[in-house]
Amino acid sequence: MPFHVYLLRCADNSLYCGFCKDLQARKEMHNVGKGAKYTRSRRPVNIVYTEEFTTRSEALRREAHIKKLTKAAKELLVARN
Repeated sequence: MPFHVYLLRCADNSLYCGFCKDLQARKEMHNVGKGAKYTRSRRPVNIVYTEEFTTRSEALRREAHIKKLTKAAKELLVARN
């Protein structure tokens, strides 16, 4: 089963980056308040960008890289998607 790195668009227009195995299940967790603490007060969230990886370590490295990007750079990823 592949690993996914994703960007969520929160209700306040902010972006949240994470990784998971099941995108839809993870989105539902965020939207019911059982996801990350950051997204609990920023619901609802929508998936606006994803990348797929075969290993957990690849996904974690990419997640760390995306989290270091500026908001403008993250918005470019979303726009190009």
